[in-house]
This record gives sequence, structure tokens and C-alpha cells, in this order.
Amino acid sequence: MSQNGLRKELLPRHVQFLALAGMIGTGIFKGSGETLGIAGPGVVVSYLLGGALLLIVMVALAEMAVVYPNHNVQHLVHKAFGFHISFIVGWLYWINWTLVTVVEILAAGSFLQFWFTDTPLWLLSAICAALIIGINSLQVKFYGEMEFWFASIKIIALVLFILLGGAVLLGLTDFAPDTPTQHLLGHGGFFPNGIQGVFAACLIVMFSFGGSELIGVAISETKDVKKVLPKVIKGVVWRVLLFYILPITIIAGLIPWNEVAGTESPFIQVMDAIGIPGVAHVMNFILLTAVLSAANSGMFATSRTMFSLAEKGEAPKRLTKTTKSGAPINAITLNAVLLLIGAGLAYFAPESIIGTMMTIPGFTMLLLWIGICAAQLKLRPDYAEMPHFRMKLFPATTLVGLAGLVTILIGSSFSKGISVGTVVCFTALTVLFVLAFILGRNKKEEETEIRNVQ
Repeated sequence: MSQNGLRKELLPRHVQFLALAGMIGTGIFKGSGETLGIAGPGVVVSYLLGGALLLIVMVALAEMAVVYPNHNVQHLVHKAFGFHISFIVGWLYWINWTLVTVVEILAAGSFLQFWFTDTPLWLLSAICAALIIGINSLQVKFYGEMEFWFASIKIIALVLFILLGGAVLLGLTDFAPDTPTQHLLGHGGFFPNGIQGVFAACLIVMFSFGGSELIGVAISETKDVKKVLPKVIKGVVWRVLLFYILPITIIAGLIPWNEVAGTESPFIQVMDAIGIPGVAHVMNFILLTAVLSAANSGMFATSRTMFSLAEKGEAPKRLTKTTKSGAPINAITLNAVLLLIGAGLAYFAPESIIGTMMTIPGFTMLLLWIGICAAQLKLRPDYAEMPHFRMKLFPATTLVGLAGLVTILIGSSFSKGISVGTVVCFTALTVLFVLAFILGRNKKEEETEIRNVQ
């Protein structure tokens, strides 16, 4: 075992696909059914709004990462606001990705039930968790290579779904609906639940887009950050918008939005509706691979965040321990235990556990994105040199993004049907505030004692 730390072995294509892998998972393949149920076809507006906010957050993060190339998300927040806020953001980020990873392995278990109908969800999810734990124990370059191919499979699948579904929707095949707008406008209109439904769906949209800041986590293990990061961010944003908005439009156009429900993914329901033999099985396999990929990214995020917390003394120092290959083994072990516990939650509520848990990371992701925007506002005046890649129309753009995120956070907190997420998130936030205050006071007392001795 070693204390030498993480290694810079992630290549540009690894980083780009790592971010895509984190963002393209349960949120689209499973959560699209939840968002359609909340907002109807108008959920496309929710994804557009979320995409605009995503772009602002990503550019703010990229700008800071270029100026401070050895800082990840938590380091940047610490530099901007000091110990207390950094402690809260770091632990909140870790909680967020722990929950996200649990959701992904629960979704993987549910896709396995497509074939193993009599096997309980908790058992199938635990098997998926064991696979993810094993992959993350490997050397980071092997992890990056595996994630590259995982992500490639699901991106190819989305492209094929868009091509096939688009052809059906536009009447280019024998499986077309009566009119392209039959389902988009025929079941209560494009906004069946009004603008309120659009904003209510934003919480799961934020969960879906969460993962973009994985680039910020991977910075410390990336070569040539200044050259790589701007290209990566520009590519990720437009691809994610395409891979969310087009598939959602196709799903809403091919099956009634108010019939998209149940344990099956809307993608599987569309394949069944088209009626091509065997395609549903192929799509289910691809979706399984996709959510395992997202869980893989989530495990990477949780272990590296915990390593970062331990490095700064905000978590036990023993969690900085790494293997000879550079994997933070103790942090991985801790998150592995929590992942298996999360799989066990499906024993108590197999029907509702995924939908309920998706709302909680939505809250924490909003808070984290707010922290990134606020950090950029605070740090920009102190840059030693203005980077070539930077936010346009600063500070107006960042302020607009910050206001949008705060509005969604407040609105979602009082939306019907997400009370569990509200309670869990704000309880965790309160506990973290108290702990930050106590630990911050202890740190000040220790520093005072050291100065007195000297």
C-alpha cells in the first residue's frame, strides 16, 4: 500500500467520456419516464432550461480549472470561501454521488429483472454493485479505458435510437403513428400540467445532468489540463443536449406521455410499441450497460471526493491510503459498503425506491452547482492572469445562472410529491452546517495553541 496519492493517468478521451458517462445514465434511461409523468411533452423545455444552466456551470468550472490547474471542485470552493463552505460542499458532493451511484445500481438491477423476473431487485442490484466495486479497484488508467468503452456503447445506442425513432415519428417507416403530433399534442396539449409541471420536472433534470462536474473531480488525474478542458466542456454540453432532448421528443411522440410508467424504461416501451422483434431485448442490454457505466463514474467520484476530504483533514486521514497502482483503496472500501447497503434498500420498497431516491441528488446537485457559480464570482477578481477560455458577459451570465439555480431549488422544495427529497437534503445540510461550525472552531483553537507555543 502507498500514501503517494493519485496518479495523472487519465487521457483527454477518458475525461470527456467520463463526464458523458456520469450524465447519461438513469436520468435519461429511467428518469425520462418520471419527468414525462410530471410535465408531459413540455418536459423538453425543462431539459432546455437545465442545459442552459449546465453550460454556465461548466464554463465557470472550466475557467477556474484553467487558472488553478491543480484544484478540483472542492479545492476551488475552499479557495473562494474557506473551510466552512468547503467542508459542506465536499461532504455534500460525496453524499450526492453516493446516492447517485446507489440509484444507478438499483436501475441496473431493474433492467436485469427484464430477464430474471422472479429474482428480487435487491439481489440483482447487489450483484451489480460488486461488479462496480471490482472495476474501481483497478489502476486508474484501466478504469478510464473501461469507462471509455462503456460510454461508447451507450452513446452509439442513443444515436441508433434517435435515428430509428426519428424515422418512425416522421413517417419514414411502416410503424409510424397517424400524425407526428398525435401524442405530442393530443393528450392535454404540449403543457398538460402547465408551467408548474415544467419547473417541477427540473429537479430530476438536474439529477440527470449531474455528472458534468466529474470533469472537476478528474482534473487532479488529467494530463495537459489547460489544453484538454475547454475542448472537453464544449463537446460535452452540446452532446448531452442532443442525447436528452431528441430522445425525449421521440418518446413523447411515439407513445402517450401519460402511459409512460411502470418499472420498464420508456426506451423499452417505445421498442415494444414499434413492434420490431427482439429489439427490446437488445435495447435492455444496452441500457443495462449504460447505467453500469454511470455507476462506475459515480464510484470514481465518491472515492476521489472522499480522498480529497481526507487530504485536507475534513475526513479521517486513513482514507488517503492508496494502492501501488494509485487507487484510493480505503475510500473505495467505505463507498463499497454504502453501495451494498443502498442495494439492500430495494428489499423494503422495490416498486418506489428508484423514483424516490432520484429526487434527493437533484437537490444536492443544485446546491453544488450554486457553489461553483458563487466560487467563480468570488475568485474572478483575484486571477493572476485572465485565461483565454473564460465566461462571456461576466458577471451577468454567472448571476443569471445562479438566479436560475436558486429559483429551481426554492420552487422544487415546495413541489408536490418530492417531500422525501426535501426533508433528506435539508436535514443533511443542517447537520453539515453544525459539524462545519464545530470543526472550524476546533481548528481555530488548535492554530491558536500552536502560535502560543511558538
